[in-house]
Amino acid sequence: MHAWQAVERGHEVVHLEREAEARGASVRNFGLVWVSGRAAGEELATALRARELWERIGERVPALGFRANGSLTAIRTEAELAVAEHATTLPDAAARGYRLLDPAETKAANPALRGKLLGALWCGQDGAVEPRTAQPALRAALQATGRYTFLPGREVREVIGENAVRDDHGDVHTGDLVILCTGAWTGGLIRELAPELPVRRVRLQMMQTDPLDEPLTTSVADGDSFRYYPAFAGDALEQLKSVQPQPPVAAEHKMQLLMVQRQDGGLTIGDTHEYEHPFAFDVDEAPYEHLVSVAEELLGRRLPRIRRRWAGVYAQCTDSSRVVHREQLRDGVWLVTGPGGRGMTCSPAIAETTADLAGL
Repeated sequence: MHAWQAVERGHEVVHLEREAEARGASVRNFGLVWVSGRAAGEELATALRARELWERIGERVPALGFRANGSLTAIRTEAELAVAEHATTLPDAAARGYRLLDPAETKAANPALRGKLLGALWCGQDGAVEPRTAQPALRAALQATGRYTFLPGREVREVIGENAVRDDHGDVHTGDLVILCTGAWTGGLIRELAPELPVRRVRLQMMQTDPLDEPLTTSVADGDSFRYYPAFAGDALEQLKSVQPQPPVAAEHKMQLLMVQRQDGGLTIGDTHEYEHPFAFDVDEAPYEHLVSVAEELLGRRLPRIRRRWAGVYAQCTDSSRVVHREQLRDGVWLVTGPGGRGMTCSPAIAETTADLAGL
């Protein structure tokens, strides 16, 4: 997205990528453009701006698979209903597109939700893209301009002065501006450049099913998602936590259910949160069993066969008030990392802000 901003503003870009293709959190996610739970203030403003930019870019790059499908947070208990009701009274509820739906309205909005529900919190601003194809699609559009060069399999090993880098092939690349977008990679050169980087790494587990034989017309969350998004903080949420503790496996793995249908009909379902290092190198089965159980309860039917499972790691600012860690390391050199779980949602607006600050 930083490359997109630069090319849009008339510049030429050389993009050095450590991997041959994207392999990190940018492809190991739901593809959610998730406005609903964002913290009021800068985070929500960034998400709303990003939602606008995603739609604009999606019109120009159809292979992104952008769709303004909205989301439903399914409500199964009175305590969850109280949290949703409180959310609709927030000063920014209209900006988020919140509306509380009763059971009949919920089923009308998403007929695939046949489970026993008290209703759902609708967020009209939420959307989705295809995470596994978004980066190749953006790259193809950038390359078509003739002002973008993609150099995969090259790791930046040194920043030289204010306008150049050396890669691990020994090649030096010079420009007017260097932007380091390092993802979850916080060691090596990044530790040398920013030894006190206020960022932690977070691990998650997800899965994807074979195609569902009907459309899931919205993205779907369960009531546990209220616990993990700052927009829902308040007395109603504290009461929920008191009277409705999570099942042990969900509490242990800090779980919520998010579910998005891919363009091929499969369902991406997750997720867990692990913060303590060192991370395990394997995936635990119990969280998957819990996610299957919750998803089947919401759908009122068996899930299709699980096609694949994976784990991912992303970088998150330790200062929860910040959307991303953005630091000017020296004249002409910027570091941007640590968007956390909001990276896919906010990336277009994060890049736009960097471009503005850097004077592109």
